[in-house]
Amino acid sequence: MMLKSDPRIETSIADHFRRTGTAWSMGSFGAIAEFHHVAGDPAPRLLDGGIVTDRGGLRLTDMDAIRPVAWEALSRRPDRWQQGISLCVEATQAPMAQRKVLTEIGVDHDALRDLDRGAILFDMGLDQQQVDFCIRTADPDLIALLRAEAGRSVTAPDCRAMPAILAAHPHRVALTRIGRVEVFQKIGGPDTGGVSPIGPHTHVLPQLLRARRTHSANTPIPEGLVPVAGLHPESPIMDSLGADRDFDRAAFDAFQHMLAAWGDPARNDLKSEIWHMLAAGDPPDRIDPPTDRFGRAALRVALRQAERRDGASDLLSRWRAAFDRGSDRSEDADTPGH
Repeated sequence: MMLKSDPRIETSIADHFRRTGTAWSMGSFGAIAEFHHVAGDPAPRLLDGGIVTDRGGLRLTDMDAIRPVAWEALSRRPDRWQQGISLCVEATQAPMAQRKVLTEIGVDHDALRDLDRGAILFDMGLDQQQVDFCIRTADPDLIALLRAEAGRSVTAPDCRAMPAILAAHPHRVALTRIGRVEVFQKIGGPDTGGVSPIGPHTHVLPQLLRARRTHSANTPIPEGLVPVAGLHPESPIMDSLGADRDFDRAAFDAFQHMLAAWGDPARNDLKSEIWHMLAAGDPPDRIDPPTDRFGRAALRVALRQAERRDGASDLLSRWRAAFDRGSDRSEDADTPGH
């Protein structure tokens, strides 16, 4: 069954291009490029269908193909939750080249900035369904080495490509059916103190790539869709670096409206029921808990949100003791892209 496009998503995306608190991601489970605005930097420059800064940028090229899925998920921390809009496409439309070896693509005529349109794209050959994860360089020495190593797996023990890439810090370019994310900053590693730079950055995680999954099992993506990008609105409980912040009711309400438009109706109804029962003073044994994992997660998220929004209470403590006693080891870290 073909799912209809939603014209509201184009308006929402255009609005979020202008919001410096919104983060973006593009890629797969294990190979992802993220774009974040850095506080104090100039506002991103608007492009046709995208934004760009001196650190990175993105462009979306096929809005009609996007099927938005709004979701909330648990955090390892009991006072937090995660949220996002997965920008999905029909599963039949998602596949990219799925190259298994380092491959020269050619001059990147579609680069976001004029100054990068003479550089050469190389697909790293990560064999991911929904993303061609590439590097881009104009460095003649690196180009020569990559051409010499083309046709080989970058993970091969004697392949010179990956050490050269890590040393040279070329641009990373994630290409999907709906556009691209480009990262100009250094690759996280020895040259950055072992951490990703603040702002746009990339992750290539071999242990996750081996799972060959299109997305985290904690993200409730409907059957028939594949997430190829993410829109991450401002969190009501964390800043852009993942640090705690005072509860922001406006940011909370804004995402709840998005959840109502593009989230799962049954889980939305469950959250509303939980909040109504708390307001009425009902004890936790008045509800039959959901039996599916995403329903259980929605119940727990509703309780955490009630505490951050309305404050702690003896009744809420009883509910959380009944349904939200601990954290699940499978929950993802509190980062936009993962």
